[in-house]
Amino acid sequence: MHITCFHCGLDAPNEHQFVVRIFDKPQVMCCPGCQAVAQSIVDNQLTDYYQFRTEKALQAPSADEQAALLSKLSIYDAPELQSDFVIDTGDLKEVQLTLEGITCAACGWLIERHLVKQPGVIQNAVNVGAARASIKWDPSQISLSAILSGLSSLGYEAQPFSPEQHELTYQKAHKQFIKQLGLAGIMTMQVMMLSMGFYFDWLGNIDAVMREYFQWISLVLTTPVVFYSGSTFYLGAIKAISQRRLNMDVPVTIAILGTYLAGIKATYLHTGDVFFESICMFIFFLLTSRFLEHRARYKATEIASNTMKYVPVSASVLTPESSEVSIVTAKSLTPGQIVLVKPGEIIPIDGIITQGSTLIDESMLTGEFEPVTKSKGQQVFGGTLNRHQSIEINVTSELKYALVNQILRLQTNAMAQKPQIAIMADRLSQYFVSAVLIIATITYFTWEALGNPDAFWITVTILIATCPCALGLATPSALTSAMARLQRSGVLLKQANVLEALNDINHIIFDKTGTLTQGQFSIKRTVCVSKENESELLALIASLEQYSEHPIAHAFKEFKVHPVTQPKQYLNLGVEGTIHGHTYRCGQAKFMHHNDQIAQHPAISNATIYIENDTSILGAIWLDDALKEDTLSTVKQLRLFKQTILSGDAEVNVNAIGNLLDIPSRHAQCSPKDKLQIVSYFQTQGDRVLMLGDGINDSPVLAQANVSVSVGNASDLAKNASDILFLHPSIAPLPLLIALAQRCKTVVKQNFMWALGYNLLILPFGIAGYLTPWMAALGMSLSSIIVVYNSSRLLSFQSTGKF
Repeated sequence: MHITCFHCGLDAPNEHQFVVRIFDKPQVMCCPGCQAVAQSIVDNQLTDYYQFRTEKALQAPSADEQAALLSKLSIYDAPELQSDFVIDTGDLKEVQLTLEGITCAACGWLIERHLVKQPGVIQNAVNVGAARASIKWDPSQISLSAILSGLSSLGYEAQPFSPEQHELTYQKAHKQFIKQLGLAGIMTMQVMMLSMGFYFDWLGNIDAVMREYFQWISLVLTTPVVFYSGSTFYLGAIKAISQRRLNMDVPVTIAILGTYLAGIKATYLHTGDVFFESICMFIFFLLTSRFLEHRARYKATEIASNTMKYVPVSASVLTPESSEVSIVTAKSLTPGQIVLVKPGEIIPIDGIITQGSTLIDESMLTGEFEPVTKSKGQQVFGGTLNRHQSIEINVTSELKYALVNQILRLQTNAMAQKPQIAIMADRLSQYFVSAVLIIATITYFTWEALGNPDAFWITVTILIATCPCALGLATPSALTSAMARLQRSGVLLKQANVLEALNDINHIIFDKTGTLTQGQFSIKRTVCVSKENESELLALIASLEQYSEHPIAHAFKEFKVHPVTQPKQYLNLGVEGTIHGHTYRCGQAKFMHHNDQIAQHPAISNATIYIENDTSILGAIWLDDALKEDTLSTVKQLRLFKQTILSGDAEVNVNAIGNLLDIPSRHAQCSPKDKLQIVSYFQTQGDRVLMLGDGINDSPVLAQANVSVSVGNASDLAKNASDILFLHPSIAPLPLLIALAQRCKTVVKQNFMWALGYNLLILPFGIAGYLTPWMAALGMSLSSIIVVYNSSRLLSFQSTGKF
């Protein structure tokens, strides 16, 4: 029997010498190198590589090179493996990583500072809420394995993101929290029962021996809480100190270990106070607040993380020659393949319908549950549901470049970017920790000099009471919840700081075609002023408009066309080309070379499109474009803002829409340059502009606006110039977006006021010695829980339409 290597496909002379267990089956390898590489893939839970690969890997290197390959992380540099999770952006590469070991915002801060120092790392952003990092690097300067190795040396295990693995990581952290919290809770109850007996004299006049016995029991019960349940805080402090930084885990660690060691001393020497119950309570309450934070972060990010779960693993590929159907993995699909999608099936990848028409449920992308009619020539997206009839689609992109993955990358990057208020909070936390340590030190020496026997315990109480956990949670918890709420409504933010900018907006500018209107034009009237009849005129226009990207071109798709040479499109003006040896132009009046002839024919004044040849105007077309169903109600909700229509369409059409919407400020027949100048003028007048466009020919003005929104699921989603993306072709989410931005700002302020107010209020009581350690632990934990709860209310936010 001829046996080949499972990894590289070469002959395997000995079927028993080199074996690796893959997919619960022993697989034969040809050499130690392939065995080492395959085992590394299995150990790193990357066996999906073997399931989805389209060809065998190269044989492992020679013995001299095997030493480097034996490292677990080196496998991530393999090109065939990177093709699944690394995005090529020219000379640079980009990857999304799942991080293990993140406990608070300070962890993200440390990772970012570490990566900044690495040569070849061009850009990095850490999303603490989702425990993920987005990294862009120059492969000529640093390898992915070197990046991962550096993170590992810092104490954070990282691996390329996959929804399944990310879920496993969360479940692992969740179980760890439950174990630590459960142990701390059980032991706290036991130690508290013993301590309450002393505090409230429930045990009567027990002798010193019995009191000492109870203290030893408390010490035994407290020890596993300190070294197991509290280990999270010590690791965080060690990581911070190793980077010469301070985080909130530093004072926590000092307080816990200081109280514990003092208790051991008091128990052993039979003198002084013990506060074992305070240690247990402190760890239990702090773990409780972090567990709730962990749950809230997961709840807020699972909306985005679960998006990929809608995409099926397999797909039915049609072979054009034989019409046979074969089942392949969705990851292996390549552009140009034809995929069959039956009724009730999930569309596996982005593509264009080549056969059939159906109803598509796009609610997982847009939040709209009303099915959308899609037919031949229209685009469909992976993860959406085919509800009606079988369709065939032509694959247009690999799965990693599909819309669903673009959404995940955009959201991860946006949630990792810190707005100004978050940066300020990080700095404030650093300064606050430093100030607390200084104040605690001064307090200790002051009380010690005054002869107060409780100087040490007063210092510990200050460290516990003023732990700035709530301060660190104030901004990221609110932003994460707000962005998750928006995605549920089909709104994606490319930058988190957009939420801040939205609060300053006072002027909303709408593009007309495709934004306020449906962008589905129908021919209302045709007038000929030359020898050409109506059908010939329409054929000429259709021939030219097939080279236009403007929605107007769709109105002429059904007409016959002539061959066109040297076609040229002029953005928001028209199209020019040569037909049968003659040059023709169609478009706006100002694009025509024979404007004087338009004035001579009153019958064609104010038309939508004109057509001319080298010698004269040939005729004109009036097109009709209806408002979208929810445009009028949405515009009414935004009456408190200045409103303007900015369009390249004819004045008569712009005025008609302006009258329907009661928007008096209108600008028609605008080129991209005109739009840019108008927006710039408004900004010089002190207006802060929100611009909405359909993403077609609007890039300059979208980039100029203070905040820009692209309406509709354009195919160039990741390259769009806008700050915000509406996945559904409607402006209906705009009131929710603005209202939620205002509400998020309010919540962040509330969180800051509470976190700072609590710490500033509690500090004098701690310094004066009016607090005990257990009181400080309870107050600190409640402070963090209140902040997390307040932020999580944004997940269920509903706009009232009032601003």
